[in-house]
Amino acid sequence: MIQLDSISVRAGAFALNGVSFTVESGAYGVLMGRTGCGKTTLLEAIAGLRPVSGGRVLLDGADVTGTEAAARGIGYVPQDLALFPTMTVHGHLSFALKVRGWDSQAIAARVREMAELLGIAGLLDRKPQGLSGGEQQRVALGRALSFRPRLLLLDEPLSALDEQTRRQMYDVLKRVQRHEHVTALHVTHSAEEAKALADKVMRLEDGAVGRE
Repeated sequence: MIQLDSISVRAGAFALNGVSFTVESGAYGVLMGRTGCGKTTLLEAIAGLRPVSGGRVLLDGADVTGTEAAARGIGYVPQDLALFPTMTVHGHLSFALKVRGWDSQAIAARVREMAELLGIAGLLDRKPQGLSGGEQQRVALGRALSFRPRLLLLDEPLSALDEQTRRQMYDVLKRVQRHEHVTALHVTHSAEEAKALADKVMRLEDGAVGRE
């Protein structure tokens, strides 16, 4: 479960005050809102990448407001994907596992599982610059989920894709979310994405979140 309890957070001159909402455990939540309304700022606050000045961030009932990002158990896909240009697809899928000290056999098994689930098993030796937009998105999703996080945050993950690829990714995202049993929060301004993906749709408007 993802719960914001009267969160206040600042990003430069921009600020949100007293924002509250909940995404229930196992649900696929979509947060909508116009560009610049603070959707990414809220994701960063949940992930621990931006400090909050008031309120609480609760994940599965635990108050993590002051907890470091790495300890929150969150998989995060930023809008620009942040893929490492010199690292292979295999390297991306194994990166978080190596950081967490998984043994080589466990890493190999998990990389194989994620690659097959995402349909990128034939790309493991490739680097990002040789991949299509949809393939890069699958790699970023696999990297975020590789270490079995309990929560998944996605920031405008499909905005750079063409219409056909974007619709293919709807099925990928829902299938993977259900397979991994994660609670997801997906930020977008697209009503089509919300309709295709969401169990719960919320809208950030004038600094408050309401249910669609």
